[in-house]
Amino acid sequence: MTSLSFSVGVIGNIISVSLFLSPLGTFCRIVRHRSTEEFESFPYICTLLNSALWTYYGVTKPGSLLVATVNGFGIVVELIYVALFLIFAPPRIRAITGILFGVFDVGFVAATVLGTQLILDGEMRIDVIGFLCAGLNILMYGSPLAAMRTVVTSKSVEYMPLLLSFFVFLNGAIWTLYAVLVKDYFLGVPNGIGFVLGIAQLLLYAIYSREHNNKSSKTSSDELENEWQIREPFVSSSTSTNMDEKNHV
Repeated sequence: MTSLSFSVGVIGNIISVSLFLSPLGTFCRIVRHRSTEEFESFPYICTLLNSALWTYYGVTKPGSLLVATVNGFGIVVELIYVALFLIFAPPRIRAITGILFGVFDVGFVAATVLGTQLILDGEMRIDVIGFLCAGLNILMYGSPLAAMRTVVTSKSVEYMPLLLSFFVFLNGAIWTLYAVLVKDYFLGVPNGIGFVLGIAQLLLYAIYSREHNNKSSKTSSDELENEWQIREPFVSSSTSTNMDEKNHV
């Protein structure tokens, strides 16, 4: 069972790294256009906070090295993403991002580490950190709900990348399995919710991408019909002219 859980954990690490890197296309677009457009910084603020606390949990709880390593990698990646928002976002969004980063990713993390180190010890410290991580992990998976709302209101999947949604689904599934194997409910509950949210995002993507394709097909059909209607009078006119010539003859 130990070797199985370790193997699943390694697979989970690989998928989590892919999840952390999945927005690379989005940030290449941001750098290329030198604008964050309609993209939200809040999911990355949440993910950075989540990664920091899970790293702390993995370091504190014995036997949780796999949790600590992958989330340590996540801290580095998410810091880069947040920095790009601070560089390329409009002034108002930049200010909001800076405030959220200071409050959650600096202030909250520092308060958690200091509080649990000074006040708690042993299993109680691990449990408190685990509860915090579980709650924030749910927040991390819930933050794409803002993107889902944008998809529903705009009827466009442009601002909900398919790759990110797919890896949210995959990540939730594999870490839920790992949590069951090692009997870690702090990992299991939020990742089970993430699994369900991932399915919801993929379904939403399928619905609105199909609707977009149907609209595109209808637009192409309408354009062809309009083109034919424009050409038709010339055909009729030409036919009428030929008939007149024959009658005249």
